[in-house]
Amino acid sequence: VSNLSINKIMNTKKIIKYIAVALLAYGTSSCSDFLEKEVDLTLSEEQVFRSYENTRGFLANIYTYLPDAFVGYTDGQFRSASRDCMTDNALGWWSVLYYGSVLTDGYSAINHPFANDFWPKNSRAIRASNLFLKNVREEVVGNYDKTGDDNHLYDRYVAEAKLLRAIFHFDMSSWFGDIIIAGDDEEGVPIVFQQNDPRMNVPRNKCADVMKWVADQCDLVKDVLPFRYSNENENWGRVNGAAAYALKARALLYRASPLNNPTNNIEWWKEAAEAARAFITKNNQQTKPYKLYRTSDNDPTQNYYQCFVTTPYFNDEYILTRSVWTTHTVEDYLAPAGFTNSSGRTNPTQNLVDSYETINGLPIDQDSSYDPQNPYANRDPRLEQTILHQGSIWGDKLNEEERAIDVSYPSGADYETQNGGTLTGYYTKKYLNNMSFKSPSNYNHVCPIFRFGEVLLNAAEAVNEAYGPSEAYQYINELRDRVGMPAYSGMNQEQLRERIRNERRIELCFEDHRFFDERRWKLFENQTPSSEKNLPYYKQVYNLYGVTVTNPENAVYTYGSARNYPSRTFNVPKNYYFPIPDAETKRLPRLGQNQGWELSTSTGGGENDSNEEETPAE
Repeated sequence: VSNLSINKIMNTKKIIKYIAVALLAYGTSSCSDFLEKEVDLTLSEEQVFRSYENTRGFLANIYTYLPDAFVGYTDGQFRSASRDCMTDNALGWWSVLYYGSVLTDGYSAINHPFANDFWPKNSRAIRASNLFLKNVREEVVGNYDKTGDDNHLYDRYVAEAKLLRAIFHFDMSSWFGDIIIAGDDEEGVPIVFQQNDPRMNVPRNKCADVMKWVADQCDLVKDVLPFRYSNENENWGRVNGAAAYALKARALLYRASPLNNPTNNIEWWKEAAEAARAFITKNNQQTKPYKLYRTSDNDPTQNYYQCFVTTPYFNDEYILTRSVWTTHTVEDYLAPAGFTNSSGRTNPTQNLVDSYETINGLPIDQDSSYDPQNPYANRDPRLEQTILHQGSIWGDKLNEEERAIDVSYPSGADYETQNGGTLTGYYTKKYLNNMSFKSPSNYNHVCPIFRFGEVLLNAAEAVNEAYGPSEAYQYINELRDRVGMPAYSGMNQEQLRERIRNERRIELCFEDHRFFDERRWKLFENQTPSSEKNLPYYKQVYNLYGVTVTNPENAVYTYGSARNYPSRTFNVPKNYYFPIPDAETKRLPRLGQNQGWELSTSTGGGENDSNEEETPAE
């Protein structure tokens, strides 16, 4: 890969031509196209893989399938908000956003937009990876001893494709639970499904087994790939050894979590803990290790915010991202509605706001210094760096746009406009550059797939579960030190578990983690919308809250249900996963359907054998 990123490779006309031809081998449209090998009248598979340039282009194209938390902003309508709007962290302003119907369980296996996106996308990505692994040639790519990143390039290309394949399996299993592992066959040949291939019509592998397979795949490549590329100008955006170590730690964490580990097998927690520690040990051996981003003056009131807006690539905290998007669309969609052309589509909930501790390191309901009528004073500095609220100062000062945010009801400048508004009294500041809306500029935007802060949180959680608090404090306290929050100490395992989960919520918000964390921790069990109402807002997952501000000159804060979505529907076990697309279960009946999503027209007489021991949802 040359120039700044893989994205630039794919923008060259020559590579696009070859990629477009090669893509015909695994389809581009419906949820079954990836299985159908079409006739290519221009360039054969043989012609693609006998050329180094074509081979490189084919591998580069596989990267376009990487998960991307920002992809919704390219939609402009139905997805143009954070996917945290499917959780208790936020709500989406526009009524046409798909996220609201996920909150209310309004889709079926036939029309679920995310199921009909994530299933075929990951399926195509896995098949593309296997097609590459099956056809890439050592004599074409070369496998010579070289100094630098291209040492044994063929081995590196193979390792990249295997790691990408593992990432796609992980992503697919995170959304759908049990899936088919499409790795190598009994003879070690990558599995490339053909049309009507009987190997497709089989029961899915258990999610826990998929996660273990992903971790094992990471072991195969994590020390083949450079832990970090020496020339990041040319190789930024490529998977590396650090990404493999990070993926293994995350996959084993998910496997050990309550959703996949109902008997709480401590050995699984130990495996997850050691995987996270292995990343940290390997990282500490590097001449240029990954580390938490800090500003030049190490300002705890800016360290976190600047991590996501100041060179959000070539950032020592970011391990892997999808690609850089240079735009002001993110600003247009996130900024408060009172600014020109902005629409404020992602509204953080009071549930999330209340999860930020006081500066004393205590939950707000446990600190007598907290004043609900002066709610944003003396709080965890990440609150101000993540969320815009009544009185926040925002806007470009040079263009005379700087002012205090006013979400007061009913006529505050940012409460509601023709373009947007807030359902909760809040807007999202994370990723948001303070640009001029009168004369907008483009900024570089990228959301991390893996970053060092998450690795520390993975280590803290798994180590606490496996070995107890004394060994876990160091990891979570490193994150807290970055923002000037007091270190944790003197807790039992259960107490630290609660604080780690809270820390993860605020540290990783709007990075596509909360949807999975809510579920893998099974936060919806043993409570209902009515029974949880006696809990603090930050502990409630069914009921969603906001704030109404009146009398902006001397603001009065009234807390209550969020507009439009005062509560969410979560049916157990149905909503732990998305449905398998109905067309797939009809065509491949032995895949079965995720529990609770069954349709009488889609069973096809087959069952998913891996779910036979589960009881029907009530």
